[in-house]
Amino acid sequence: MKILVLNCGSSSAKYQLFDMTDESVLAKGLVERIGMSDAILTHRPTGKEQYRAVQPLFEHTAAIKVISDALTHPKHGVISRIEEIEAVGHRVVHGGEKFTAATLVDEEVKDAITEYFDLAPLHNPAHLKGILAVEATLPNVPQVTVFDTAFHATIPRYAYLYALPYDLYQRYKVRRYGFHGTSHKFVANRAAALMQKDIASLKIITCHLGNGASIAAIDGGKSVETSMGFTPLEGLIMGTRCGDIDPAIIPFLMGKEELTIREVDAMLNKHSGLVGITGMSSDMRDIVKGIESGDDRAKLAMEMYVHRIRKYIGAYTVAMNGLDALVFTAGVGENNPAMLEQICQNLTCLGAVFDQERNAVRGGEHEISAAESKIRIWVIPTDEELMIARDTMQLVRSA
Repeated sequence: MKILVLNCGSSSAKYQLFDMTDESVLAKGLVERIGMSDAILTHRPTGKEQYRAVQPLFEHTAAIKVISDALTHPKHGVISRIEEIEAVGHRVVHGGEKFTAATLVDEEVKDAITEYFDLAPLHNPAHLKGILAVEATLPNVPQVTVFDTAFHATIPRYAYLYALPYDLYQRYKVRRYGFHGTSHKFVANRAAALMQKDIASLKIITCHLGNGASIAAIDGGKSVETSMGFTPLEGLIMGTRCGDIDPAIIPFLMGKEELTIREVDAMLNKHSGLVGITGMSSDMRDIVKGIESGDDRAKLAMEMYVHRIRKYIGAYTVAMNGLDALVFTAGVGENNPAMLEQICQNLTCLGAVFDQERNAVRGGEHEISAAESKIRIWVIPTDEELMIARDTMQLVRSA
């Protein structure tokens, strides 16, 4: 079965085409600047030269048509006809309380994605555009939505509710939803496979550390806690997001700085986190360079970042009453051995013993805990697209 996986943004469409007989990637690519006269297609077919084209693409349907043409092109295509694609899987950020698993697209699903526009205004509208574009371009192909929030649907009520008036939950569904669920699910299952154990017997903490970052506590294969909340703003310090703060800071600053709601929202989401502390960059690579050159605020940002992660690891270990494996993934988690060393060397109270030589390995899956460690510590590259393809295939075949 050949499955196309799409992740549509407001002006972009990221894609991968999988052959699920061996889970190989036939091609991957990105359409950028949708809605403009100089939209860019970057198409990377496996085993062939990369192809790049600039052309007007004023809406997502045109972008999907360009992707289809690239996949079937005589020179840089990877399939002979578009009918070889048997299903399309979409990443959708927010499924609210309605969707706890991958779901075949129908009118009810599209209506629900629209209903949650308020909860994910930057993401859900774009995802719906992608679904409608595929309907127009590939009308007979089944589509599946895989929600970022779905994996966290198993979090118990006492953990997902906020201590606000209960009627706010009843009226507006104000609660913890959690995000990055597809990534947390993938790396947790991969860790269990590497340990040659049934995930149902394991307590795992997964750390998705990218520009956006979250941690999940996974007990027996089910998410029981996660750091992101009603929105992706809660939790860890991130590239541009502040993570956990005292909520009273918001009205205080609004009064002192005469800020509007929109301005406060922009400050918390776009001008805080690592870039807010350092004043220079949200990119961890720049911060590492800053530390090496003696920048005190870069050093402070790293210390704050690491401290927050360790706090969550400790809290989630207690929440699960134990820990078998700790997993780091995503851009920062996979590519910053010095940061991982800072995190892990201070977890000895949990029985975690860190191995510097193993941590020096760059790229791919590898264990960074010592042989005598009571907790296995892993670096596992995430593959959300493959997880979406697997969920899509399973659902389409069982339909």
